[in-house]
Amino acid sequence: MSWEEQHARTEVVHTVLARAAVDPADPHLFTDLPGLERLFGDADGLLLALRYRWNIHLDAKLDQALAQGQSVLEAYLELAAEQPVLRAVLDAQYRRRHHAPEVMAR
Repeated sequence: MSWEEQHARTEVVHTVLARAAVDPADPHLFTDLPGLERLFGDADGLLLALRYRWNIHLDAKLDQALAQGQSVLEAYLELAAEQPVLRAVLDAQYRRRHHAPEVMAR
């Protein structure tokens, strides 16, 4: 991946997080994003990138917590307080994908 593509991916992530700051459960959070397919494949690819971003931050927090004698829960809650929009997007997308009412087949 080139630096140009990396910067474009970062811009898409920042756009989604800015939209999510208004409403993380917005069903159109991932629509009309320039270069989405080229950079991420689709909305699921972008969601995976957001999860990866969370996991990288969480890994760092857990390392820090271990060194400071904090619990895993304390580290998680600290990160959630530092990254509330990212956490809200991931939670909203999980609920939307896993708790949506089932459509009954006719």
